Amino acid sequence: MRAVVLGGGGLTGRCSVRDLAGGEVFDSVVAADLDVGLAEGAARAAGPRASATGIDVRDRAALVRLLRGAAVVVNAVQYGFNLAVMDAALEARVPYLDFGGLFHMTRRQLARDAEFRAAGVLAIPGLGQVPGISNVLAMEAARDLDRVDSIVIRDGWRDVTVGGPEIVFTWSPSTFLDEMVLPAVVFEDGAYREYPPMSGAEEFEFDPPVGKTRVYRTLHSEPATLPEALKDKGLRHCEWKEGGPGIDVLRTMALLGLGTDRPLEVRGQTVVPKEFTLALLKREKLLGVPDGVEMVDWEVCDIELRGERAGRPVTRHAIARFPARRDWHLVATEYAVGVAGAIGAELIATGSIREVGVVPPERCVPAGPFREALARRGIETAIVPPENPLPPLRKEGRRRRNG
Repeated sequence: MRAVVLGGGGLTGRCSVRDLAGGEVFDSVVAADLDVGLAEGAARAAGPRASATGIDVRDRAALVRLLRGAAVVVNAVQYGFNLAVMDAALEARVPYLDFGGLFHMTRRQLARDAEFRAAGVLAIPGLGQVPGISNVLAMEAARDLDRVDSIVIRDGWRDVTVGGPEIVFTWSPSTFLDEMVLPAVVFEDGAYREYPPMSGAEEFEFDPPVGKTRVYRTLHSEPATLPEALKDKGLRHCEWKEGGPGIDVLRTMALLGLGTDRPLEVRGQTVVPKEFTLALLKREKLLGVPDGVEMVDWEVCDIELRGERAGRPVTRHAIARFPARRDWHLVATEYAVGVAGAIGAELIATGSIREVGVVPPERCVPAGPFREALARRGIETAIVPPENPLPPLRKEGRRRRNG
């Protein structure tokens, strides 16, 4: 079987390529990227089962040709191209998954459900780390509750690198900047309401090694799908918050307009600030972990559910703890997003996910096999009452924390 990873040379796509090529499900994994050099680098790191090719996902005919006959396509390109890639996957009759669409794109993707169901093709929007792992854990934590009143998803990170760079981007800067300027959408009292970005600040105590971190409301995909999935359990409130080192820098960049698509005239030349920012970050080698630097970070996602079981109020936490993958030169976000997508691709290819249509991860991904696959990759998950945290970090984790 063949898997195609679009954006396979990027920060998260290269991780999916390496994970898939090192597994037992696929005979061939194609790293496809607009930058052929990056795709070739990802393929070399992944081993003999991986190959590289150039692709512009805006070229519909070329993309369909690439996808035909594949068992699955993992879309790791910037989320603004999600619908275009979905169209090609539908025409090629290839199951599809991506890493998220920042709420509004996700809603547009869900609107394509009837077309995909009619064609007998599956598309999973938001099967990465957050969204993705967060959705599956939230649904699993709610499974035995009679009623779910609220879900608050909080994500925090901590960099424990010794002597690392002051700033580096380990996720798409375009996506991050959008999160900082677009209104946050909260499902509140059974309806959607917009709040200013970076509002609702609170100090939250995450499990070690992240600890106390200030988190803020930003635009995210979980509130776009979980309210419908848990409608029968009476969900009335769902929101997302995040925070950690560097988030204030991102907010400042966004406020300066460095993430806008609106063209600007500079000395007779038309410049798109977002394109300029990305080009500058690439030139300054601020995308991904710099060569010669061993970055060590941690990320923790804490999903708090409040509801009722057997007539009694219940507060429950679903927690995921994400380590860096030091031997692959990947920080926590790159690793968690990439392997979550790879696990999803394997579950699709092996028939563990059988649905068709546009289906969010909480509705189609089997929590047991998914969590077991995460554990094999060093990503711990737990569903616990608040007084029972995740187990203490293993010795390797302690060593990482100390740098």
